[in-house]
Amino acid sequence: MLDKRKFYIGGEWVSPIAAMNLEVLNPATEKPIAVISMGSREDVDKAVEAARNAFASYSRTTLEERLRLLERFLAIYKRRYDEMAETITLELGAPITMSREQQADVGVGHLQGFIDALRDLKVREELPNGDVVLREPIGVCGLITPWNWPINQIALKVVPALATGCTCILKPSELTPLNAMLYAEMIDEAGFPAGVFNLVNGGADCGAALSKHKDVDMMSFTGSTTAGIAVSKDAADTVKRVTLELGGKSPNIVFEDADLEERISASVADCFNNSGQSCDAPTRLLVQRSVYQRSIEIARRAALAAEVGDPMKEGTHIGPLVSAIQFDRVQTLINAAIDEGANLIVGGPGKPEGFETGYFVKPTIFVDVENGMRIAREEVFGPVLAIIPFDGEEDAITMANDTAYGLAAYVQTGDPKRAERVASRLRAGMVHINGAPHRYGSPFGGYKQSGNGREGGKFGLDDFQEVKAIHRPDVA
Repeated sequence: MLDKRKFYIGGEWVSPIAAMNLEVLNPATEKPIAVISMGSREDVDKAVEAARNAFASYSRTTLEERLRLLERFLAIYKRRYDEMAETITLELGAPITMSREQQADVGVGHLQGFIDALRDLKVREELPNGDVVLREPIGVCGLITPWNWPINQIALKVVPALATGCTCILKPSELTPLNAMLYAEMIDEAGFPAGVFNLVNGGADCGAALSKHKDVDMMSFTGSTTAGIAVSKDAADTVKRVTLELGGKSPNIVFEDADLEERISASVADCFNNSGQSCDAPTRLLVQRSVYQRSIEIARRAALAAEVGDPMKEGTHIGPLVSAIQFDRVQTLINAAIDEGANLIVGGPGKPEGFETGYFVKPTIFVDVENGMRIAREEVFGPVLAIIPFDGEEDAITMANDTAYGLAAYVQTGDPKRAERVASRLRAGMVHINGAPHRYGSPFGGYKQSGNGREGGKFGLDDFQEVKAIHRPDVA
């Protein structure tokens, strides 16, 4: 078992002020693979002090100096790429093929996207009225990241902080901390100055200490909407900037003119990807009533073809959920759907046959779901799809927007004009048309209770910068 009980503070791996051990479990075996320490308020204070001290000089580095550091970091990440993928598979349970092709790849894609955006960044701009606008680093940033796409969210927060001249303290999820510690090793090897990046493991208390800290200028949080509200409240007393990327219950609208075989099958696969543990997963499949029964049959076949398997084996199968708590939550919502009258056509409660050990869930589909049911309102975060019929375009738009969330939405249609028309009316931060993927450098974020701010590329740099206006005297 790995001993990972140190924190990265001030450019060194240091012991916690007080020992509070936590075992990290492999979700496929339920056995411990490492032991970490849970941080305290005193550990956070130490990390914030290091970041504050480093900010004085790092904030004055040039864009070119920071680009060189990021390019070295990218080369190191590429060299240790397989190590990152294997680490994520061990602690998250993402199948190794998926870890290599998706989970680890985001560390390269987002880093390159920020490098490209930084090269084009205008830190000084002269306005038509003669005034000058400067873009400056906001300061010390507290970064709290989740377990489901760990490097994705770490890269989307750490990299823009480092790129803009900020310093930061990262608190990754205690369920998947090993990839973050590996990331810290890479940052150290790249040669970032001591104190610019710091890492403290811990739980909600540790996160609250960051959010409340008077010397933290900004909080960037990804996680549940409930936890995001708590971060905002904790940060309010010091009036620091808060950016949030929160939950979702993304609608996926399938019109009768779509290529049903292709788009329904792909939609099921997208819902089940990462064992359904994605905030932007298309978990509400809204199908035009004229093709509803045919679509159900296609979805049923696709779900029956989805396999559950050992995450250490190559392949496109589904791995376990991350924890016992997450497993129990998914089971609760599956049972609630049955109790509320949704029609179960694939999967259901309990574990798949042959997977008594590990937090494995059956790929599950409910049909004849009503948009008021819990399974259609709450974020399940498991491989569970709800299929709901609609009558026409207006009905589909109304139903899609009838949610507290607004992270992503999906439209499947053979009519490009309809696709654009419907996309413009969906209250979501991102709309995917006919399977188009999210691309590196594009903004990621949502409306309503899915959060505020945007991550990725030039939009992600903006959140970590202050804007200063310099009013110059008129020149005769």
